[in-house]
Amino acid sequence: MILLGSTGSIGVNTLAVAKKFGMNVEVLVCGKNIELLNKQIEEHHPSIVIVSDEEDRAKVNHTRVYAGEDAIVAVIKDSSSELVVNALVGFLGLRPTLAALESGKRVALANKESLVACGAFIDTAKIQPIDSEHFGLWYLLQERAVSKMIITASGGAFRDWDIKKLQNASLADTQKHPNWSMGQKITIDSATMVNKMFELLEARWLFGEGEYDAIIETKSLIHALIDFKDGSTTAHFAHASMQLPIAYALNKKMDANILAHVDLLKIGSLEFREITTDRYPVWQIKNELLKNPARGAVINAANEAAIELFIEKKIGFMDISKKIITAYKKFQISPNSVADVFAIDKEVRRFVKNS
Repeated sequence: MILLGSTGSIGVNTLAVAKKFGMNVEVLVCGKNIELLNKQIEEHHPSIVIVSDEEDRAKVNHTRVYAGEDAIVAVIKDSSSELVVNALVGFLGLRPTLAALESGKRVALANKESLVACGAFIDTAKIQPIDSEHFGLWYLLQERAVSKMIITASGGAFRDWDIKKLQNASLADTQKHPNWSMGQKITIDSATMVNKMFELLEARWLFGEGEYDAIIETKSLIHALIDFKDGSTTAHFAHASMQLPIAYALNKKMDANILAHVDLLKIGSLEFREITTDRYPVWQIKNELLKNPARGAVINAANEAAIELFIEKKIGFMDISKKIITAYKKFQISPNSVADVFAIDKEVRRFVKNS
């Protein structure tokens, strides 16, 4: 397989599962964590390695090292691997997803932005989602009429904060997630609830038209629920680990034990909360966005640009959602082609940075 984003949380878990199943890792792609990359090279012996920056090539302990986005796309097209695991963060992951699908490869997708921005032009038949929420929905689906699909949210770093203090929240504050540790951007997205809105959009593209929603489950043990038309509801329980969905993406006949079972007696109780627009203002556009899912290209670009401004301390935390909502109202357009997706992305980023 080809692994994009090997040194992130999902990449590390993917390599652990690949080792368990004895899978060959042909290509490793990573960003700036060269120290961890070199350890992965020593253990997994990839044929090719790609890093994000040209200046880092000399630091990599491998004879075939390339750099940059074009190199990723070229290697995907030339590779004999049938599977691409895309764990890249952000819009950067879209071109590799498209290249993999054009080359007839299967894609194990953790890059949310591919479907959020370009879902209208992606054949999801070749995609296996490895987000725990979409995996949960896939796991629960049966040949029964569905009323609603529901995914859960942790609530992010600020779920228990005084709402009045949120505008003064720092970048360091956003990273104090109550349930897990992942990368900087996804943890910010969790705090704003953008991450969950993206996952609802992904679900819409993966499973088709229907009713979708999300609720907060504070222990992150239930990842998805389905309301069936007969009045019954099923829930997918599992400990928060990416290894379970990754295992099924790598081996659909998977029957090995991956996780310990959830012990309900030890848990004792679960707590559910509504996602409210006072704490998570971006939620006010959720229903309209699900009716117009192709406009995800606008939301994704606005979010990435706003996060950059927040990291640069040019705007406050709550201004991220304001920037997204303003851009969504201004750009009432849907792309008609992949080229449109890239054009809209550039235009929206420019607007957010300059407004």
